Amino acid sequence: MARSAAHVLSGVGLALGLTASAAAPSVALAQPLSVITVDGSSTVFPVTEAVAEEFQIQKRGAARVTVGISGTGGGFKKFCRGETDVQNASRPILKEEMEACARTGVKYFELPIAYDALTVVVNPSNTWVTAMTVGELKKIWEPAAQGMITRWNQVRPEWPDAPLRLFGAGSDSGTFDYFTEAVTGKAKASRGDYTASEDDNVLVQGIANDKHALGYIPFAYFEPHRAKLKPVAIDAGKGAVMPTLENVVNGTYTPLSRPLFIYVSQRSIERPEVREFVRFYLENASKLARQVKYLPLPEKAYAMALDRLAKGKLGTAFGGKPEVGLAVEEILKREPKR
Repeated sequence: MARSAAHVLSGVGLALGLTASAAAPSVALAQPLSVITVDGSSTVFPVTEAVAEEFQIQKRGAARVTVGISGTGGGFKKFCRGETDVQNASRPILKEEMEACARTGVKYFELPIAYDALTVVVNPSNTWVTAMTVGELKKIWEPAAQGMITRWNQVRPEWPDAPLRLFGAGSDSGTFDYFTEAVTGKAKASRGDYTASEDDNVLVQGIANDKHALGYIPFAYFEPHRAKLKPVAIDAGKGAVMPTLENVVNGTYTPLSRPLFIYVSQRSIERPEVREFVRFYLENASKLARQVKYLPLPEKAYAMALDRLAKGKLGTAFGGKPEVGLAVEEILKREPKR
């Protein structure tokens, strides 16, 4: 069985080689070891790691899946150079990444695999914040706030005159791109004077150890650390809504809910073991996503993704920039662009 989310997230390294423990020596010696390389988003990592473990157990040592964490942006650099088979992404491929892949002849399938509720969190000792508006988040995180909005009472006068210390995704992270697009209105438009990391565990620990901290992390990194973090309800104009995965499905947690993706190289998927891994991923993501505290897509969406793969529909449903608030079925109905 796949490991729990807490176990998965606590042991993250820069790259993990996962091997099946059930392989019989005679089988392992009789077959050449096939290696499938995955890199990219730390947000998508828990789902892919869980799928990789189950796949390798099923293959009984005939295949090995390595899963790295370079962030969505860092992963796309490797993917577009042809260095990886599968790219984990917490936002769609950007225009410059599409162009980089085109220059090297890397064509790809874009496949959504789960939902995330991007979660704004504070330290449990914070007694003054229970909810924030999107406007207040923008006031804190927009580029003009750098060096200017540095105390809690500058955000809301009734909040204490105390330092506001910020934690958030690094610039190579798809979480950074999505959060800035949703909150400031432009991807990558953010103040720079905050503690940044592509490793969400670093952010969890920073916020957990600072009474005056505020940050944003993927829901699956919040869920195992509920005792150390306090979630903030977000008001997008229709009342404050808590970051629960149920509220992602019913469409009330906006604008910080998002689909997560894998991108698969056309060149790689011609290898039988990669094609088998990707099919296994889509057929088992619903169960395994729940195990690591993500919300699965509707079953129809996985069927549509498998159909896209079977029909060889290469490219992206996006125009090279993140779009906020799209239903996954709408994404899959679009004719992909290359």
